[in-house]
Amino acid sequence: MRIIAGHLKGRRLNPPEGLPVRPTTDMARESLFNILNNYVDYEECSVMDLFAGTGAVSLEFISRGAKDVTSIEINSQCTDFIKASAQRLSVSNLHVVRTDVFDLIKRAYKKFDIIFADPPYSLSDLPKLPDLIFEKQLLTEDGIFILEHPRDFSFEEHPHFWQHRAYGKVNFSFFANQIDEA
Repeated sequence: MRIIAGHLKGRRLNPPEGLPVRPTTDMARESLFNILNNYVDYEECSVMDLFAGTGAVSLEFISRGAKDVTSIEINSQCTDFIKASAQRLSVSNLHVVRTDVFDLIKRAYKKFDIIFADPPYSLSDLPKLPDLIFEKQLLTEDGIFILEHPRDFSFEEHPHFWQHRAYGKVNFSFFANQIDEA
């Protein structure tokens, strides 16, 4: 697993065996960021990475110049690995929070420019995530919520749905407060 672009480009992340994660593939991450490059000024972005796992997506945002990134993960082995990776890469604007995503959403108050969620595909509450994000108004006015999910989910009827992209078994649904087709 490697960081694809930015000032940390090419740096490897070598998570220990046994982490309970299903990391987003390098190809899917690269495709995701190719889409975001058309809509996002990373240097102005505050990002929240839900179900952060190895922290690869968080570190990709950092590498591309994100102002700050908050990684949310409940597993202590994962949070320890993310913190160690940030330290090894001399990253100071990555905040790692060990907590349950749903508990955090209930009490969250800060707005983010980008929220990325890569929940376990078997998570029963996965379909509720877009509603929770928008009910709690966790996105800035021009913010984007990206949900990684298995192909058997469709969010096209959601009022904030913007677009869907599939890369092999990896699916991304994009949601926004304001949908701009520019």
